[in-house]
Amino acid sequence: MLNISFNFINKIKRNLFPFYKNKDIKFVFNKIQEGFSADKVTARFVGGCVRKYLTNDKIDDIDIATILNTEEIKEKFKDTKFKVVETGIQHGTVTLVSKDLRLELTTLRKDVETDGRHAEVEYIDDWQLDSERRDFTINAIYLDINGKIFDPQMGTVDLKNNIVKFIGDPQRRIEEDYLRIIRFIRFKIMYDGKIEPTTNNAIKQNLNGIKKISKERILIELYKILDLKNFLNLNENSFLKEIFCLVFPEFENLGRLNRLIKICNHSQINKEFLLAALLIDEKNSQDYFSHKYNISNNLKENLNLLAKNFNFLKENKNFFIKDLEKNIYLYNKNHLINLNILNFVINSKLKFKEFSENLNRILKSKTHHFPFDGKYLLENGMQQGSLIGKVLKEIEEEWIKNSFKISNERVREIIKLNSN
Repeated sequence: MLNISFNFINKIKRNLFPFYKNKDIKFVFNKIQEGFSADKVTARFVGGCVRKYLTNDKIDDIDIATILNTEEIKEKFKDTKFKVVETGIQHGTVTLVSKDLRLELTTLRKDVETDGRHAEVEYIDDWQLDSERRDFTINAIYLDINGKIFDPQMGTVDLKNNIVKFIGDPQRRIEEDYLRIIRFIRFKIMYDGKIEPTTNNAIKQNLNGIKKISKERILIELYKILDLKNFLNLNENSFLKEIFCLVFPEFENLGRLNRLIKICNHSQINKEFLLAALLIDEKNSQDYFSHKYNISNNLKENLNLLAKNFNFLKENKNFFIKDLEKNIYLYNKNHLINLNILNFVINSKLKFKEFSENLNRILKSKTHHFPFDGKYLLENGMQQGSLIGKVLKEIEEEWIKNSFKISNERVREIIKLNSN
C-alpha cells in the first residue's frame, strides 16, 4: 500500500480546488463586477492569502482589494447573505461575513501624507499605485478570481527566494509607518532569508519611531510573531535577535528558547506559554510587560499563577511527587505540564531525565473531582445561607488532606457542627 502523507494530499486538493473557486467567493467578485465592463478589473485577492496560495500553505484570512469604496460595497451587499461589518472604515476597509466566510475588502489607495503612525490616503482605481504604497514586495502580489497573477513589484520572485524586501526605498517605507519595522521582523522570521544592508541600516536608524506607535498595535504584531513556528529559532539569526531585543527590551531571556527546543516543537506550545517562558524571572518581568502593554486580565492571571507556582515549586521538592495529585486538583494537569516545562526551561541545571520523570508522573496521575456541592449540604440538614460556601470549603480542605477521602458521616458531622 502506498503511504501518501497528509500534507501531500492537501497539496493536491489545493491545486485541484483552489480557494478562489469557492462559489460564495465567486458570488462576491461577480457582485463587485456588476455595472462594469468585462475588461475592467474591479477586485483582486492580495496579501497573505495570495502568498499562502503560492506556497501551498493553509489559507486562513482572505483579503480583497477593490476599486469600490466602502459605501459602494455596503450598497452592493445590503440584500445578500453577507453582512457588512465596518471593521476599518476610516482606512477604507469593511468585512463581509457569512456563515462560512469572512472576507476583508479594502479600497485601492495611495498615501497622500504620513507621520509614521497615521496616513492620509486618497482612494484610487490604479492597481500599480496601490502596489507602490504597500510595505513588502511579497505583500503586493495580486490574484484575480480566475487565478491570474498580477505582480507589479516582482514579489513572486522574492517569495520564491525567501526574500523580504521593502518596496522602493526602505527608509521612506519605514518613515511612513514605523510599525513596519516589527512587521519586517515577523516576515523575516517567517521566511528566514538574508537581509539587505540598506534595510538593516534603515531599521536601526528608525528604531526610535516605534515609540510613536500605540502599544495595542505593537502587541498585535508581537502575538503574530510568537505564533510563528520559526520563532523558536530566533537565536540562530544574530541580526533578527538584535533588532527584536531593541524593539522588545523586556525579553531578556531569549536564551531559554534553546532549552525549549530540546523538549517541544512549535505545535506543542502557544504564545501565552511562550510569554511565560520568556518573561517569568526573579525581576517579575511579566508584571512590567503586563502593565506596559495592558494585556488581557485572563493572560495576566495565567502569567501570575505560573510565576507564583514556579516560585512555590522551587521551595517545595514534593510539588511533582507527594503533592502531585493535590496540585493537579487545584490547578489541573495542563497547568502542571506547563509548569514542568517552565521549570526545565528556566533551570539550566535540571536534567532532561528529571523533566521526563515529572511529565510521566503528571500524565499518569489520577484527577480527582470534589463529590459534594451546596445541594448535598441542603439535603443533609444545612440551612440556606452564606455559611454554605464556608462549610463546603472546610469539607474540601479535609477531603484533600485525607488523600481525597471523606465519609458521608464526617460530612454530616461538619454540617451539624456549623448548624448550631
